[in-house]
Amino acid sequence: MPVLVDTSVWVEYFRHGKNLEKLDFIIDENIVVTNDLILAELVPFLKVRNQNDIISLLFNIKKLQIDINWEQIIEFQYMCLKSGLNGVGIPDLIIAQNAKQNDCEIYTLDNHFQLIKDIIQITLTA
Repeated sequence: MPVLVDTSVWVEYFRHGKNLEKLDFIIDENIVVTNDLILAELVPFLKVRNQNDIISLLFNIKKLQIDINWEQIIEFQYMCLKSGLNGVGIPDLIIAQNAKQNDCEIYTLDNHFQLIKDIIQITLTA
């Protein structure tokens, strides 16, 4: 199953060298995927640091097309609020929706995904 690697993982990976084994495994197994939203969060900071080799590598990862179903995003946000969960950002909901649409797991360090996984039925990588 493909694994959509969230921005939070990449940031820790590039900044502190954390989560090396798990991310390396996902990359080595060729199951890593990304999308334009995640790239839009990462690439500007990498450009500032002149990390052109890393940018090039990121753009060579299989990219999922984002097809935003706004009615579903509204429903996801409603379900979160109804469950008492306030503060989940729309970008996180779009990433969750993108993973669901493409039958992907999400690898993330962002606690929001742990909180919403049962509410909107997403799979997080173990």
